[in-house]
Amino acid sequence: MTKDYAMSSNTLRILVVDDEPPARKRLKKMLAEVSSNDKIEIVGEATDGVEAIEILNKGGIDVLFLDIQMPGFDGFEVLDRIDPDTRPVVIFTTAFDEYAIRAFEVNAVDYLLKPIPKERLEEALDRATKLCSAPDSKEKTEERMARLLDWMDAQSVIEAELEDYSESDGPLQQLSIPYRDRILIIPIDRLVSVEISEGITRVFILEDELDSPRPMLKQHIVNYTLDQLGGLLDSNDFIRVHRSAIVQFGHIRELVPWFSGRYKLILTANHEVIASRERSKLLKERLMI
Repeated sequence: MTKDYAMSSNTLRILVVDDEPPARKRLKKMLAEVSSNDKIEIVGEATDGVEAIEILNKGGIDVLFLDIQMPGFDGFEVLDRIDPDTRPVVIFTTAFDEYAIRAFEVNAVDYLLKPIPKERLEEALDRATKLCSAPDSKEKTEERMARLLDWMDAQSVIEAELEDYSESDGPLQQLSIPYRDRILIIPIDRLVSVEISEGITRVFILEDELDSPRPMLKQHIVNYTLDQLGGLLDSNDFIRVHRSAIVQFGHIRELVPWFSGRYKLILTANHEVIASRERSKLLKERLMI
């Protein structure tokens, strides 16, 4: 099933996502100024990535103005988690960030640099209108977005692999996790995934027996970075599937096709993690699919 970008009317339905109220207010004001009311409709706004995903997965949005640095999930993580069938045309908004800007330009993905000039906003809206009116452009747009996310994933993985954690005495057999007034000692086979968001590393631990009818996960924050844990975990049992996630093979329950060769992984307790395109290929090889 694919989503038709064609609008149901001549009105662009817009969602503005930014964690800064002044930025949202300014962008909405500019949108009203550069286009007459019958051409655009701001149907909603979100203050963080989590709220944005909830709105976007309901569908009905033609154009998404998406900030990058946000609490919860950043802009790239939002894109990873949006259902491909309901993903609108995306225009990134960002303060100056050479790392991200280079990625946008290499992959021909539209972006607006804050403070947003009126001329660039008009240009971006015009481009979005054309994309929404041309269903045949969806495949090319999806490919560009996949290349952007792959580029970000590749940079993170390369940086991680440059780090050397070979001084350890071998792969971790257990995790020591500070918890309230004690330290929990967790066998490594209960570690379902390691994920990072907002620079914070979280581990997802199986609380029940693996064969429990309704296994439960508990989330803990640890002082390790994702790269450090990646270097300490046994590569035979764990794989980095994304720039912000490591999963244990034994806890993968399903691979659900996502978009442009990506997979959504369903882990123990129905926990979900998105795998990048290149890592999805590696994952299929490792699982002999």
